[in-house]
Amino acid sequence: MSGAELALLVSVFLACAVEAVEALTIVLAVGSTRSWSASLYGCAAATLALALVVAGFGPALTQLPINALRVVVGALLLIVGLQWLRKAILRAAGLKALRDENAAFARASAATRAAGARAVAGVDAYAFVVSFKGVLLEGLEVAVIVLTLGANQHHVPLAAAAALAAVAIVALAGFAVRAPLARVPENTMKFAVGVMLISFGTFWGTQGAGAAWPGGEVALLAIVPGVALASLAMTLRLRRAGEAAAAASEAV
Repeated sequence: MSGAELALLVSVFLACAVEAVEALTIVLAVGSTRSWSASLYGCAAATLALALVVAGFGPALTQLPINALRVVVGALLLIVGLQWLRKAILRAAGLKALRDENAAFARASAATRAAGARAVAGVDAYAFVVSFKGVLLEGLEVAVIVLTLGANQHHVPLAAAAALAAVAIVALAGFAVRAPLARVPENTMKFAVGVMLISFGTFWGTQGAGAAWPGGEVALLAIVPGVALASLAMTLRLRRAGEAAAAASEAV
């Protein structure tokens, strides 16, 4: 297995694990307060929809000319990666609250209890829709990552396998304890995935535009640490700025 393939596996696995933890919180909240069967049906339907998206668009992407594919993949990875890394940096710097799965579970449970009852064909419609929507929305970014990384390496099945493995592990862990996985270091994982996506997006996007990197894929050994160090430096700068602002506010 090449370094690029290993990085693909790690990036997809971590990205899918993060989103699976967040989707699991919704499924558990709906299932424990309304209907386990409806919640699981919604989860299964959303998972099937995401699988169809990957199966349908994966082959189409691989048919693009290599340079066009790299530009498309690079742009999509940069869009997703910048969003993930921005949130991770703000949270690490203390400027944005860390996601609390227990609090998210409590909010979802309260909203679910307050909703009116409505059954369709014997299935709790509210529980099904909330579970379906939660899993689908959390999974769409992962589907983009699976498609783009997998298509560029011509390993969509490999990327999909990494995603399925992450979902299976998170689901088994969550339903074993019947509680949100609050101890999973989501922000650290998002930070790492954001760095990887931006690095690969920059590398492949510029290649598709006609640029040549010294050493080919070996250049990623410099790009990834460079993005990581720049991100850490930005985090420290924002944290210090926030602390200085807080100190000035207290002095006044």
